[in-house]
Amino acid sequence: MPPPGTYPLSLPVETAMPAPSETKSKKISADLLVGDASQRSGINGLEVAEDANIICFPDLMALYQGGRINMETVQAVQQAMLDHAQNMGNRVAIIDTPPGLTPQQVRDWRMKEVNYDSKYGAMYYPWIKVKDPVGGGSIMVPPSGHMAGIWARSDSQRGVHKAPANEVIAGCIGLEYQTTSSEQAILNPDGINVIRTFPGRGIRVWGARTLSSDAAWRYLNVRRLFNYVEESLMKGTQWVVFEPNDMDLWERIKRDISAFLTRVYRDGALFGATPGESFYVKVDAENNPPETRDVGQLIIEIGIAPVKPAEFVIIRISQMQSGSATV
Repeated sequence: MPPPGTYPLSLPVETAMPAPSETKSKKISADLLVGDASQRSGINGLEVAEDANIICFPDLMALYQGGRINMETVQAVQQAMLDHAQNMGNRVAIIDTPPGLTPQQVRDWRMKEVNYDSKYGAMYYPWIKVKDPVGGGSIMVPPSGHMAGIWARSDSQRGVHKAPANEVIAGCIGLEYQTTSSEQAILNPDGINVIRTFPGRGIRVWGARTLSSDAAWRYLNVRRLFNYVEESLMKGTQWVVFEPNDMDLWERIKRDISAFLTRVYRDGALFGATPGESFYVKVDAENNPPETRDVGQLIIEIGIAPVKPAEFVIIRISQMQSGSATV
């Protein structure tokens, strides 16, 4: 340890930072940002973070704005994020839209230019205005970082089964574009989650859809609930490995998994009047015949009924005659 004193901080000449003009002109390749899992670099290097369940890259758009990458590189990196999330199977990627786009332009970009289709990704629009922590005033930033914070806050307060929407964005003081209800009606079916301003209710996230064209995986909370259940069961059944594969083991597995899913049901994550209506666990001789047991396999079949968000509230009002009533 050096003795107390004042020491100037500087880089060696050969590793000195380039001048701002050099930095702006130097392009960054998609391969550098995507990285390599074996080198623990880039997006693929996140494979070592086994407990991560959210990934985002807000600075990707900063590189695009600064001219360091083009839109093809943006698309390549965002697609790598979606592929990484799907390959890992326990996380969801938050995708940013480019700055300065109108609702029709962002829809064209999403549907015609990048054309993502993934149940492991979510997209938000527009950019948000926040206080500039360095220069004062305000700046526009991509929303993915704030959305990750909202997801984490919703997870801790309500659970992953609650759609991370109708939530106030902390630190947000404005939006790049004020999206109307009719404009959102165009974007929402295409999986573009809109951030909107509501008089007296602040700036809120008003969408909770994935980028999937599959209706079964339309809602973000359904995808993340399955991620949570799958990851929990994988970790919670490690004790089973190398146990005698007999009927006694099947009953113990069924009991443990049923107990876990009952807790999930009581937390409000599953749909049904009783636990029996909300999930089932099948591990018996039918799905574990002798030929399966002979190769050392144990097959557990589980079905769950996730709750879906009340995305649209429809109120029907009818006219009635005075003094009359309907039953």
